[in-house]
Amino acid sequence: MVIRVANNVSVVQGHGVRIVRLGPTSAAEARRTFALMAETFGEERGDLSDGYLDALLARPDLWALAAIDGDDVVGGLTAHTLPMTRSETAEIFLYDLAVRPDRQRQGIGRLLVEALRAEAAAAGINEIFVPADDDDAHAIDFYRALGGSPSPVTMFDL
Repeated sequence: MVIRVANNVSVVQGHGVRIVRLGPTSAAEARRTFALMAETFGEERGDLSDGYLDALLARPDLWALAAIDGDDVVGGLTAHTLPMTRSETAEIFLYDLAVRPDRQRQGIGRLLVEALRAEAAAAGINEIFVPADDDDAHAIDFYRALGGSPSPVTMFDL
């Protein structure tokens, strides 16, 4: 279920959690969400200054979503809007999606993606793409279950 609430934020509720889009007034939730994502991926994480975080969360082209259960952040997603040059449209690059290990396989990742889809559609964006490592069978199965279809693309780190 998608519910419209104040200041144009969609909240998707289900599985005991609510999904919220983080913005300039949600720095505390953003810090907790980004920390959870780095921890889930086993990545080192530097401290983000207040100024950097405020500027980041103010960007309309950043999609930062948090899955919150009570006061606990249990998942998160980050994505970026990419304006196209072939037409006056945009696509969304889903960069990271993480759910706390003890809350995985409970539909929270699906809720995060559904919330992104709903918010993107409301903004007139209908294309979302996401990379998945070839050896990450869990991610590949997850995105297929959401209706995604793999594209034969090789990504390069430069």
